[in-house]
Amino acid sequence: MIFLEENDPSENNTVVQKPHNGKLVLGIIAAVGIAAFFGGYVFAIETAESKQMIIQESSEILGNTQPPQVATQGPSQIPKIISSDDDPIRGNPDAKFTIVEFSDFQCPFCAKFHSETLPLLMENYIDNGKVNLVFRDFPIESIHPNSVPAAHASECADDQGKFWEMHDRIFENQRNWQNVEVLQSLDLFKKYAVEIGVDGEEFDSCMSSAKHIDEIRKDLQDGQDYGVTGTPGFFVGNEDVGFTKIIGAQPFSSFQRVIEGLEG
Repeated sequence: MIFLEENDPSENNTVVQKPHNGKLVLGIIAAVGIAAFFGGYVFAIETAESKQMIIQESSEILGNTQPPQVATQGPSQIPKIISSDDDPIRGNPDAKFTIVEFSDFQCPFCAKFHSETLPLLMENYIDNGKVNLVFRDFPIESIHPNSVPAAHASECADDQGKFWEMHDRIFENQRNWQNVEVLQSLDLFKKYAVEIGVDGEEFDSCMSSAKHIDEIRKDLQDGQDYGVTGTPGFFVGNEDVGFTKIIGAQPFSSFQRVIEGLEG
């Protein structure tokens, strides 16, 4: 399987991940020591050729004469059902369309989506009940060592009904924790959790137990099965009309074009 971190769509160069030798080891390190590990994912390099082919397909599906900045795949390449699993939903659970996001908290382009595109999606589609957003974890640990602790911290906050508050706080402060040692990042995540009203002792217990590692791993596996090769990656649609895949931190207009196209 091949994973890459999506580059900024405004630039031409594609940022790819270096080959990762051996098994990918993901873990949560708590104050008491190593809590849990799991592995089994091998990373390699992806060329831009397949990405360009997908972009060309999108122009045909959406009826555009120029390849848009949204990358899609045809129905034969994307599963009819993209599972939301039991992951957090922002917006009306019964909305007509769903955006399933596979994201890495340490990915700078995921933070770009959060700060630039998500507010417009909230204003135009999510807050009025037309679309909902499901967040699923896709941590690329070999280049983002703090991505799994961040994902686990958000899951622990979710145990206390504070997922989206923690999600927002982690992305808003990404520059403060993305390049520090893992133990330092955990201190910061605890700080954010307390700031948003999470019980600190319960949060510590959750982090130490690494109870959500299997859930994070399942998200990663599902994303892989659906063809996610980088972050952020999105699937927009529903079971009736199928799903359109959007690659990278695309602008609001790319999502708008897809959603309006699905509405007919």
